[in-house]
Amino acid sequence: MKNSLKTIYTCFPDGKNKVLTMSYDDGTVSDRRLVEIFNKYGIKGSFHLNGGVIDGFDNKVPADEVKELYKGHEVSAHTYTHPTIARCPMPLVVEQIMRDRQALERMCGYAVRGLSYPNRSVTSDIVSLLPHCGIEYARTGESTGSFAMPDNFLLWNPTCHHNHKLLELGEEFISLKKSWYLYMMYVWGHSFEFDNADNWELMEQFCEMAGGRDDIWYATSIEIVDYMNAAKSLKFTVDADKVYNPTATKVWISVDGKVHCINPGETADI
Repeated sequence: MKNSLKTIYTCFPDGKNKVLTMSYDDGTVSDRRLVEIFNKYGIKGSFHLNGGVIDGFDNKVPADEVKELYKGHEVSAHTYTHPTIARCPMPLVVEQIMRDRQALERMCGYAVRGLSYPNRSVTSDIVSLLPHCGIEYARTGESTGSFAMPDNFLLWNPTCHHNHKLLELGEEFISLKKSWYLYMMYVWGHSFEFDNADNWELMEQFCEMAGGRDDIWYATSIEIVDYMNAAKSLKFTVDADKVYNPTATKVWISVDGKVHCINPGETADI
């Protein structure tokens, strides 16, 4: 047995330790401008839509535009008609989620696996049923002001709403340097709020500041979930001299300060 113990850390892609993700609800036509800003600066977002409140509503992105508009981002669930689900019978909560998934999947052409809680409404019973509905993460509306990774992806608290110290928190996030932590900045809101407040320059300024940086991974919510699940699946020898990646995802780790990329299906010397 070796007499030294290695320090092995999970990294984000390319050995990074910071991730930025955006999360926006309701699928209003203001998303067009928001997506344009995100794309300009290389930032990714998850957009939570109500499949039953789309066509026939003038302020909603129409169904035939969903796939193209949100290309490169994530379409996620927000329940079919946006009720306060904590007040609903549980069978109807299931139907709200499943009908929303079905409608959105027909629009975007892939499995919808995430959710944001409508009206910030959630109970422990709802959290428990989500995996049975094919939901792998769910965002709350409870901002933490922190950059910590979540303990439970089904109760995923964001860092901040864009109207709460966005630029100050963005500057703090950019300045973080400690390599022994994983940092995440998670911003949420509704794009129509920028129209209501006439403050689109806030998001433009934030994205210009935070986008295009070599030390930040830009990802959707489901990309973060998939990557972290793959990282947890790595199999290490007791001596920590080899690691096996049984997943279909590249995973990066740091071993005593040296970054390694473990390819899918690979057993690597570390």
